[in-house]
Amino acid sequence: MVQTSARLLRLLSLLQQRRFWGGAELARELEVTGRSVRRDVERLRSLGYPVHATAGVGGGYQLGAGKELPPLPLDDDEAVAVAVGLRAAMTGPVAGLESASIRALGKLEKVLPKRLRKRLSALNEVSVRMAGGARLVSGEALGAIAEACRDQRGLSFGYGGLGREQTERAVEPYRLVHDNYRWYLLAFDLDRGEWRTFRVDRIEGVPRVRASFRARPLPAADVGQYVSGAIAGLKQKYRVRVTLHAPLEVARARTRGGPVQLTALDAQSCELTSHGDSLEWICFGIGFLGLDFTVHEPPELVAEVKRLAGRFARATR
Repeated sequence: MVQTSARLLRLLSLLQQRRFWGGAELARELEVTGRSVRRDVERLRSLGYPVHATAGVGGGYQLGAGKELPPLPLDDDEAVAVAVGLRAAMTGPVAGLESASIRALGKLEKVLPKRLRKRLSALNEVSVRMAGGARLVSGEALGAIAEACRDQRGLSFGYGGLGREQTERAVEPYRLVHDNYRWYLLAFDLDRGEWRTFRVDRIEGVPRVRASFRARPLPAADVGQYVSGAIAGLKQKYRVRVTLHAPLEVARARTRGGPVQLTALDAQSCELTSHGDSLEWICFGIGFLGLDFTVHEPPELVAEVKRLAGRFARATR
């Protein structure tokens, strides 16, 4: 019986790893016959797991979505990851998740082995939340935006906040991007005819759904990097544009996800755009990349590079 139960958990784990398994594949993985696989599948169904089967050549099994959540087998790392995520959601930037996260975490901690409960207890005791976090985002609004992005449905909403006059926006939503503090919506603004990044916590209420649209090419291959650069540009004084004399992949590895946008020019060079307040720090940042470069704008940066180059040259005399 113990062996059968262990095999059942193994079967469930396999079905969760891939969208579709052939019957013969599962039998080989479990080291049993096809008949044993069919019996185990029936046992899973009796426990509430919706396992779909297809017959014939190329037939197999697929784990579907059910009306209720059956028990989920988690290994140690997965259980800790879920618990840490629930703790973060309890004080996170999305409104409405606090109570549900507390209930779910309470249920999870009751069934965790003692060794994992001790690990999570230690994490809870020494963790401190930093004051002055981001404004809360409506979970309902976030869900509505996500569905519109997925289904390619337009949105309209009031946008403003933090002392700014509210304006009505009509957009084509494409991606939700988040960092540790805020959620952002990358969308094409129909009235302004350009790509814009919107802070979700400044969207008034739940956005109104509009008609479907045909998807446009995204403004960058790396959307996260594009939004990061757009956010930085809202606060900084100078817009920087330089050519890096290195392949795009090399430049990406050197910038390490910083607030820049990279665009390939050819196989051996790419354009970097970014923003900053201090010309000296911009120069140091580009210099630390360890790549040859050509400065295009702003003019103040060209002059600052020349000034620093002269200082370094004099230091070697």
